[in-house]
Amino acid sequence: MNIGIFGGSFDPVHAEHVGLVRAAKASLGLDKVVIVPSYLAPHKRGGASADGKDRLEMCKIAFGKLNFCEVSPLELEAGGTSYTYLTCRKFAEMYPSDTLYFLVGADMLEDFFTWREPEDILAHVTLAVCTRGQSAPTHLHEKFYARFGKDFEEFAFRGAEVSSTQVRLELAFGKEPASLDEGVLRYIRVRGLYAHPAIGSALALEKEERREHSFRVAKLAVARAKSLKIPESKALLASALHDCAKYVPLQSPLLAGFTLPEEVPELVVHQFSGAYLAEHEFGIRDEEILDAIRYHASGREDMTPLGKLIYLADLLEEGRTFEGVQALRALFWQDLDTCLLAAMEAQLCYLRAGGRPVYGLTERAYLWEKRAQNA
Repeated sequence: MNIGIFGGSFDPVHAEHVGLVRAAKASLGLDKVVIVPSYLAPHKRGGASADGKDRLEMCKIAFGKLNFCEVSPLELEAGGTSYTYLTCRKFAEMYPSDTLYFLVGADMLEDFFTWREPEDILAHVTLAVCTRGQSAPTHLHEKFYARFGKDFEEFAFRGAEVSSTQVRLELAFGKEPASLDEGVLRYIRVRGLYAHPAIGSALALEKEERREHSFRVAKLAVARAKSLKIPESKALLASALHDCAKYVPLQSPLLAGFTLPEEVPELVVHQFSGAYLAEHEFGIRDEEILDAIRYHASGREDMTPLGKLIYLADLLEEGRTFEGVQALRALFWQDLDTCLLAAMEAQLCYLRAGGRPVYGLTERAYLWEKRAQNA
């Protein structure tokens, strides 16, 4: 038999995973595909958002309609870090007379050279790479063969641009991702996966357009967080709650006990009251998250990496259209500190050009950042 092995965190499993498996079967002539949810992938040291049992069950639901698929608990039962070479060794022992393929996306091909024991992997399986409508460049085939003495196979699948990160984000905001199987979505809802009680409560205080703004902020912040080594959970919570007090008057019982700092401009009052709500109403105790909410509109001296991320994501989310936003967005992906300084300078110029007062905290934040980068 020709057997495909498809591993991943599947956190959660979505339609593109299923589409990739269908394409692999058709292109490679596979008789069976084994789906292997990981216990802990090496590149996801923080663990999965859903535990192994739930991810296993979701895979059974998503792939259950494909009679050539089976879902294996191999890596979950093994525990520890899920290394591909160990998984491939085990399947080679289980299917000694069969031809094995290990299925990966095209984005994993370049990284394969850095995987643990790649020669050991290829001693047991053929790497099968999913290309998005275009063949892999010839130089990659040549590089691969020169290193391993064996080429990789290709199979085409042009699906939608969907990531599990994006799906988790949509679920956290109470949306229904179109890329989820109905059965998987139902399982997620019943089990309460990918939800945080503070997010739903905070969004209930906002108008619809403000909730969508918060979603766009979270989308940008979470996308950038990984490269900054900021936990996805922190970027998500800080983004989702950053405007939670936008429509809550200071006289509200929700803010009983809150004291506003002196000489705070009206436009940034909500950042301070929002941090208070996040802590006292929604139970957030992580001071880094509270700090990011507390200064997301004004900035402050010596901002934390999370604080910088939320400040800029709020300013640069895709709904913003001010002059110069595209240049700042480009900087956002290149260098966060350079982007922060440029954004603060642009904000100060905008306020002064319009004859608007400049909040002292913002001025000090800009000067501190300028000194820090020029040091």
